[in-house]
Amino acid sequence: QVQLVESGGGLVQAGGSLRLSCAASGNIYSINAMGWYRQAPGRQRDLVATITAGGSTNYAVSVKERFTISRDNAKNTVYLQMNSLKPEDTAVYYCYTLLASLRGYWGQGTQVTVSS
Repeated sequence: QVQLVESGGGLVQAGGSLRLSCAASGNIYSINAMGWYRQAPGRQRDLVATITAGGSTNYAVSVKERFTISRDNAKNTVYLQMNSLKPEDTAVYYCYTLLASLRGYWGQGTQVTVSS
């Protein structure tokens, strides 16, 4: 079993910044990719950003130039630096980890609220 512990969510004013962290632990042999998704009320869960073990990144168009994903492979931890936050960024943010075995795991989610 794999556990993902997220932290860093909260309430921030528009234009502000937050940094999310997600640490993976448990029965991990090798992590392939890690990433962040978000889900606003009444909407589907959407990709925010992903990063592979080799460091290749992928971002949703809506967050490019504002969000930066990074990872510490030694700590099995992924980060999401969110700058210039907008009210439309308000959502529950979920960490996702894809193991080399192609099994995927989700975190419990952390709330990010951006006030106007």
